[in-house]
Amino acid sequence: MGIVDFILDLAGLLLWIKWRSLPFDPFNKRTPATLVGTLRRAAPSRFRRWHLLAAIGALLFLRAVFYRQIGPAVHWAGCLNLGVTLAYFRSDWFACILLFSILSFALTLAVFYLWLLLFSVLAGPAAETEPAHRPVRVQLGAIDCWPLGLKLFLPLLAATLLWWLATWPLSWLHIIPQVSELRRAGESLVVGLGSYAAWEYAAAALLLLDLLNTYIYFGKHPLWNYTDTLARTLLIPLKKIPLRAGRVDFAPVIGIVLVFVIGEFAEYWLPKLYAKLL
Repeated sequence: MGIVDFILDLAGLLLWIKWRSLPFDPFNKRTPATLVGTLRRAAPSRFRRWHLLAAIGALLFLRAVFYRQIGPAVHWAGCLNLGVTLAYFRSDWFACILLFSILSFALTLAVFYLWLLLFSVLAGPAAETEPAHRPVRVQLGAIDCWPLGLKLFLPLLAATLLWWLATWPLSWLHIIPQVSELRRAGESLVVGLGSYAAWEYAAAALLLLDLLNTYIYFGKHPLWNYTDTLARTLLIPLKKIPLRAGRVDFAPVIGIVLVFVIGEFAEYWLPKLYAKLL
């Protein structure tokens, strides 16, 4: 069931990405200034953006119905993994499992945007000249142009506020314990700090791609220039340390190790800090 839930979350995410990028589809623009602008679809499209949002809503509702029918028979409960804590949702109560369906998709969406925000932070001024950064800008919108400090602070602020709001229906449904407002605020702050852990695998993937691209020629696709730019920014803290031996650069390898060490440190201490607030 966990794999099914993950696949359905990805399906919803793809619909969301399409919804965000549809206004930027060159076939939907009627400006004949370019060769692409002179092209027209063979048949008139009846597809609208709201159809995608309706499809996402239907997906979340129908999978909640599916979980309600199948979950109790296989003794399955929905699990929302926030890194610092786990929240379990009964599958024999439709309101509860519907809330899980919504929050599970929201969590997937949050991780996706956290990854894009990391790419935006690392790209910096180079984002203006990197064609591979355009999909990131399309999804983030105006946030991509925000100052660096504000973008770095955004995950803490957004995750803290969103979890604080989510605790109200969760405590009312007895999914999480009811606590004082002070503890609720403290727990939300820890969840906000834990949101940065979503950058762990994205950062490690960038460094791994940079390492492969250094020793294996994959062509001159703009994507490789883009990943190299992001990886070089990640490795700035190691710039003054001599990590090159001849033609071999160990910086990406050391960077990957440091990323996972920091991730393991956060994974160990943040849940303990969250537990102390209960």
